[in-house]
Amino acid sequence: MSKASFDNSSANNTINPFENALTQLSETAKIIGLDNGLHQILASPKRVLTVSLPVRMDNGEIKVFIGFRSQHNDARGPFKGGIRYHPQVSIDEVKALSMWMTWKCAVANIPYGGGKGGIICDPKNLSAGETERLTRRYAFAIADIIGPHTDIPAPDVYTGGKEMAWIMDTYSMMKGNYVQPEVITGKPIAIGGSLGRNEATGRGLAITVREAAARLKINMKDSTVVVQGFGNAGQFSAQLVEEQGATMIAVSDSKGCVRNRNGISVVKLRKHKEETGSVVNYPGAESISNDELLETDCTILIPAALENQITKQNAGKIKAKIIAEASNGPTTPDADKILFQNQILVIPDILANGGGVTVSYFEWLQNLRREYWTEQEVNNRLDTNITKAFADVYDIHDKNKVDMRKASMILAVNRVVEAIKIRGLWP
Repeated sequence: MSKASFDNSSANNTINPFENALTQLSETAKIIGLDNGLHQILASPKRVLTVSLPVRMDNGEIKVFIGFRSQHNDARGPFKGGIRYHPQVSIDEVKALSMWMTWKCAVANIPYGGGKGGIICDPKNLSAGETERLTRRYAFAIADIIGPHTDIPAPDVYTGGKEMAWIMDTYSMMKGNYVQPEVITGKPIAIGGSLGRNEATGRGLAITVREAAARLKINMKDSTVVVQGFGNAGQFSAQLVEEQGATMIAVSDSKGCVRNRNGISVVKLRKHKEETGSVVNYPGAESISNDELLETDCTILIPAALENQITKQNAGKIKAKIIAEASNGPTTPDADKILFQNQILVIPDILANGGGVTVSYFEWLQNLRREYWTEQEVNNRLDTNITKAFADVYDIHDKNKVDMRKASMILAVNRVVEAIKIRGLWP
């Protein structure tokens, strides 16, 4: 399959994610009878910063990049959220993602509010030196609004430990010239990162799939899995669900999609991608379109790519029993209604991929205390936390006869509203 055809199939990204986020909030507000003033507070980020980032490129020319940091709500604690590097980054995207982070932290019941950042760029076309200069310039530009007790960033699309290390170093040099690992999470282990962080999003998702399968009386050993997006979250989600006994039968990345109904080994596919740069041309698998991937008959569908992949156009063709959202905002509100009518259990992003922010919280705690936990301790705490979050959401879903996203939103919004009411408005 050609790259062009894959890109065209993702044209739904023109749907405005912030409008989706506002729609979800409005629907929740109606269900819980939310006061109009409180609704207005939650509908608007507390602060959105736009920064101009001049960077000297390797050829000596200066190029100006645009970056953002959205801070949605801090009623329950400091802002928390990733930083992404992507050509499609927009101010509405980071606003939406920061709002979803508020709900995600509330569902997981960790003391954070939502934040999100991004830079409009194509990291694949940047050298290591250009990426470092861009990252440090961005860190410099947002340094006055982030901090260990105000806003703690983390990795996101096309960023990782390397970029987090540069941001931590830049901030530390600016704010006292001593190392401050607690300003950011997702760092390398050598400078204060947490064991278990790299696979935390996938592990959290696999825990929610395990719990959903138990509720629906699905035998994981008879289950098949389709993964859209074989990046960090997609790979670890696939691996850990495979360890529960399921078989992956189709998978994609930005270059194409492959399928083998007899099964695709996650370990072998990971090795193939490391060697070739893509899942394309995996031995024994057929090349399919993105639409065919999403519509493949399977037990569990894991969207782990970008927003707005499941829409009203394709939702009725999806045959999975469980959709577990590893990415943020992959399903539109219109699609949610269709999936719910078709009795497909959607484990929403703010629950399914909450493992990443939960272990980020653990990393922050370890940094603040200057103590470090074993990987087993991190994983055990994560399992306890995500299992409880799933049970809280499922009980609301079951009691109120609403889809899991609405149940998650009811839980999250009520928790944030309670904090706002208790704290009050001042000045």
